[in-house]
Amino acid sequence: MTIVFWRCVFGATFMLLWCVALRYLPDRSLSIRSLVLSAMGGSCLVLSWAAFFAGLEMTSIATATIVMHVQPFIIVLISAFFLKERLTSDQVLWIVAAFIGLIFASGVGAGVGLVDRTWLLGIGITLIGAVCYALTAMIGKQLANQRPEVTALCQTVMGILIFLPFIDLHQTITLPSWGWLAAIGIIHSGIAWVIIYSALPKVPTPVVAILSFVYPIVAICIDWAIYDHPLGLLQAGGMIVIGIATLGVRLGWRLGGKRRSVSSGY
Repeated sequence: MTIVFWRCVFGATFMLLWCVALRYLPDRSLSIRSLVLSAMGGSCLVLSWAAFFAGLEMTSIATATIVMHVQPFIIVLISAFFLKERLTSDQVLWIVAAFIGLIFASGVGAGVGLVDRTWLLGIGITLIGAVCYALTAMIGKQLANQRPEVTALCQTVMGILIFLPFIDLHQTITLPSWGWLAAIGIIHSGIAWVIIYSALPKVPTPVVAILSFVYPIVAICIDWAIYDHPLGLLQAGGMIVIGIATLGVRLGWRLGGKRRSVSSGY
């Protein structure tokens, strides 16, 4: 919670300066509805961050990252059960395949020696984070007419308000730690978001879907190279299954061989 709080502080500061510098603020088009939706989405987003960081501590970088990447399937399921969107047989099969892959990628079905109660709890918490992130993406669809930078600012401000009561502001934080906290807030919650929001409208959906796998691949490589946590053969196989299933859902692949183009959703 401390990491997420300071990430939001540095991220909100950067986004505020960015929005003011580019005159995105003040924005007369902001409405009570958009602010409420931004607050709801921001609440889900920062809770997903907290769950993800907890999952990292209980499992590993690679495992937690892979588990978080079942978000597209959670979005499909939420849309089907709560928004009454039609769920095709192909989507059902891709979802089933993804969760089978998740079992192996998480290590539960791969016979990994590290799997214990703490590991399983970390998997569960990370899945909760994936659900929260999926809710953020769905709420974000309702904010299509709002500047994404303004939305990001609202989300980080919401994170400050949510976690402030739980933070010990007198806690001693070393200078190197301040550097990491600032980097997470400014680079990952500021610069990276600006770049992504600027690039997404210019990039075709298939490319976005494929590029989304750069993150877990890099996380797995770092986990292996720096922390000496290589994936087992079955875990790697589970990740590949998740990857194929994710592309199948995002790009509308049909198991009969025909391809149906759809939006990436978020």
